[in-house]
Amino acid sequence: MSERAAPFHCPYCGDEDLRPNEQGHGAWECAACSRAFQLKFLGLLAPKTSGNTPGREEI
Repeated sequence: MSERAAPFHCPYCGDEDLRPNEQGHGAWECAACSRAFQLKFLGLLAPKTSGNTPGREEI
């Protein structure tokens, strides 16, 4: 089984200097802006139905 994907950029400053954080699974810290954040997988989206999405016009 492969390892989980790691974030490429800090969601706050965009820097690439990220390291795993001690807080646990999915926790990362950014050395550039000194922020810590956690990523969490919420699930898969439902398949899109055919047709137009309500409230959205086709161009």
